[in-house]
Amino acid sequence: MIFSNARLIFPDAIGDGLEVVVEAGKIIAIRKQTGARGKGVVDLGGNYLAPGFVDLHVHGALGRDTMEASEEAFRAICNFHASGGTTSLLLTTATAPIDNLIGALNAIRTCRSSIKQIAGVHVEGPFISKAKCGAQRVECIENPSSATVQQLLEHADVIKRVTIAPELPGALEAIEDFRQHGISVSGGHSDAWDEDASAAFQCGMRSVTHTFNCMSSARRRDFYRVGGVLEFALSEPQINCELIADGHHVSATLMKMLYRAKGPGGICLVTDATAGAGLPDGSRFSLFGKDCIVERSVCLLADRSALAGSASRMIHLVRTMVHDVDLPLHEAIAMATKNPARAIGLKPKGRLSVGADADLVILSPNLEVSQTFVGGEEIFSSDRQ
Repeated sequence: MIFSNARLIFPDAIGDGLEVVVEAGKIIAIRKQTGARGKGVVDLGGNYLAPGFVDLHVHGALGRDTMEASEEAFRAICNFHASGGTTSLLLTTATAPIDNLIGALNAIRTCRSSIKQIAGVHVEGPFISKAKCGAQRVECIENPSSATVQQLLEHADVIKRVTIAPELPGALEAIEDFRQHGISVSGGHSDAWDEDASAAFQCGMRSVTHTFNCMSSARRRDFYRVGGVLEFALSEPQINCELIADGHHVSATLMKMLYRAKGPGGICLVTDATAGAGLPDGSRFSLFGKDCIVERSVCLLADRSALAGSASRMIHLVRTMVHDVDLPLHEAIAMATKNPARAIGLKPKGRLSVGADADLVILSPNLEVSQTFVGGEEIFSSDRQ
């Protein structure tokens, strides 16, 4: 298969006059336009060709949730997000009793070979702060005991990322254990002080979860102003920052500030999409027992006391970064591809280069998704919707 007549989006530039050759699910060549025609040649008509998007934080869509622990739910979630250009995602759990979490992990292990978009699991909770729980269930929050951590580590083959509040008793030991098993550790849902975040960094924390949301920031201690997780993340070059750039979770000014602090290489766009994604306004849904509603394309707790994830697909976030934050398109795309793939060690994903998986998304000039491919196979086409 040859993708021709396209504008290729690389992390540092947009390339014209090139074509991409795909064989056996891999990119085998990127070369100057040859003018080839016929069977196997896909003429993109001057549209953009980008790597498929990688979403590190996806709870659900279309009324379905990861915690359902069913193939039907996983497939519905992945298909919806494919329509937004996502080719790899981490199905994300909610704060829940350990038995429910283990059930979801087992179900995902069973299904991941048949649903190619599943890159693994992001375990968000139960090791979080009750003071920064957001839409998570307070009664299910717990400290990271050695026994519970070991139960999760038995599933290290599917867990790619864990969100943990660094200030909790036992958190530093847990962070070291997760890191030693190759699991990306992200600080989040946290009320930590600067020194707690620094200690977590020393133990292996290299990310923060949905930056600005459910995390501590600068405040007074005694007579002094002390930073929180936010300031530590902004100041430490090795920390990459998740960002829900849906235009609701974080204002344009804050997103610009994050970009100035972290640059194009330090931000990973995430949807944090919940089961309300793709549902019409007024729809009700559940976030592991918490009643939620979709209102003006925003997911909220039913009592309107907090946001409950987002209703977005990844392409929406890319457009927000381009239109509201004034980023070059190639930098916004890198935040949805290269950066998240690197954060969890998905080496063949998130890039247009020889040897990479042929996970691709075709975008129109106004940044609408027209086709999505995984391993060179089409999984979404706007023409068939």
